[in-house]
Amino acid sequence: MKRTATANWTKSLTEGSGTLDTLSGALQALPYTHKGRFVDETGQSGTNPEELIAAAHSGCFAMQLAHFLAENGTPATNLKVEAAVTLVPGTGITGSALTLVGTVPDIDEAKFQELAEKAKVNCPVSKALGAIDITLEAKLD
Repeated sequence: MKRTATANWTKSLTEGSGTLDTLSGALQALPYTHKGRFVDETGQSGTNPEELIAAAHSGCFAMQLAHFLAENGTPATNLKVEAAVTLVPGTGITGSALTLVGTVPDIDEAKFQELAEKAKVNCPVSKALGAIDITLEAKLD
């Protein structure tokens, strides 16, 4: 199984801009710029690689946890996951902080925490991000 994305960048790093496209069409000519990556913390200047990594990480983790919860006989009603990816200019991406709020009927706190931690370690994106610090804060709704 392979998934593809294409970046098209023109001009220099600080003066240039680019667009991103994905095979699925979920991203079509999605703009990204130096400003959107390094200057504008509001997120209104287009996307950036770190935001896309955060989306991939939160989505993968949610799917992995949903699987583990279903295997446990306690399927989730809802899993809301935020991933905050940290970029330190000059150093690189240093971490991804997962924050989870789960609505899971008939599960106790200890089992929920155990399965959430298991999902953090086992989701394919977490494994791909093995060079950075990954943290998890999980709570039941």
